[in-house]
Amino acid sequence: MLTGRSVPATAAAAMLGDGSAGVCAFGPLPNPLPLQDAVERGLCNNPKTREAWAQVKIQAAGVGIGRAAYLPTVTGNWQGVRDDTATNVSGYPQYSSDYRNSVLRTESVSLNWVLYDFGGRKAALANATALLAAARASQEAALEQAFADVAKDYYAAQAAQGAFAAAQEIEQTANDSFKAATARVSKGIAPITDELQAQTSWAEAVINRTKAQGDWQSALGTLASDMDLDPSMPITLPDVGDGVTPDADFDDSVAELIEEAKRSHPSVLAAEAQVEAAAAKLRQTRAEGLPSVSFVAKYSWNNQPTVLDVGFPQFPANGHEWYLGIQVSIPIFEGFTRTYQIRQAEAQTELQRDTLNEVQQQVGLDVWTSYQTLQTATHNLDNIAMLLDVARRSYTAAQRRYQVGVGNILELLNAQSSLAGAKRQRIQALTDWRSARLQLAAKLGKLRMWDIVDQQTRSVE
Repeated sequence: MLTGRSVPATAAAAMLGDGSAGVCAFGPLPNPLPLQDAVERGLCNNPKTREAWAQVKIQAAGVGIGRAAYLPTVTGNWQGVRDDTATNVSGYPQYSSDYRNSVLRTESVSLNWVLYDFGGRKAALANATALLAAARASQEAALEQAFADVAKDYYAAQAAQGAFAAAQEIEQTANDSFKAATARVSKGIAPITDELQAQTSWAEAVINRTKAQGDWQSALGTLASDMDLDPSMPITLPDVGDGVTPDADFDDSVAELIEEAKRSHPSVLAAEAQVEAAAAKLRQTRAEGLPSVSFVAKYSWNNQPTVLDVGFPQFPANGHEWYLGIQVSIPIFEGFTRTYQIRQAEAQTELQRDTLNEVQQQVGLDVWTSYQTLQTATHNLDNIAMLLDVARRSYTAAQRRYQVGVGNILELLNAQSSLAGAKRQRIQALTDWRSARLQLAAKLGKLRMWDIVDQQTRSVE
């Protein structure tokens, strides 16, 4: 009859497991912070996952209530009173009385056991069981969403960190170009406009580096919030690795992926369970309007004194009563309440079916969008790698041409700008691909912790 085993030990146990004593037990933040640690902290500490965990507890208790309805109820009652009774009969004082009893007690115990109710309890238990299944599926969906959100924000922060590092490098390069232009102007082999243009480019690089630093700190604050930490908490992330190797995990037809997600995604399973719960609630509502048969029993005892007749004194006495029997309860007229309750339950069932259809449509759209995002990110990895290689060679050539005096400052600055953009795009492409891979897994309902381990292994150069 106990339902405790239906409740995970921690908010993240459904994804991290119950077996380890260290689940959801954290020390100081590692330096640098790996993605796996960030995800575990997010799963355990995120308010959304804790709310989903609490819902599982609530619905598990509801299942216990449904099962308890099959058991008898026993009620005990005890009453102790002080009784002062005075009767004054006018003209006949011999019939007057004044009694004072210290403690009068009444004790009773009663039992009621519903034997048959036309399926009402069965439907109530089915409703509670379906709601528990929905809560567990919703918890898994909440964990996968929290997983995906932390991963997305982690990669966004990592990309912002890489963009800041690239902005620092670009600032240094622009400063070097400015110094080279200044040296050429001072020797009289370049016009003053070269120095001014190089100085303008350097000033823009300083502005971009400052903005990149602010974006980086904002991204770190978002990641800290995902882990239920103060946004000002210092966080250090590893550099973006360059060893990404696209795999064939999601090479199936996108139509097949969509159909599979519509069958097995936790949010779909939760919506299906809600439909089952609504249908069971409808059966329960109908059954509650039918007769029920109960076994009843009661035993009571009291020490109430008795009086034989008016004018006679009270005599100490005690009494007891007991009975056993069958009770039949037949609802005859409830003011049409039952009719409207049934209509309400029917409408609720219809609503849940429509909600299920909506969830399936949304899951299909999410899979389609995430699949296309991953395909785009995968194709862009090679394209941007080629772009970065060309930009590096172009900048090197422009720098040499300018140093020997055969190139102009605009050529150098354009090459410098192209290299800066290519570096930022490469960092963004790497983090976009890793994030898109996990986002698609989340939309398919297949996101697990080993996806991080596998991805971190692939990102090692």
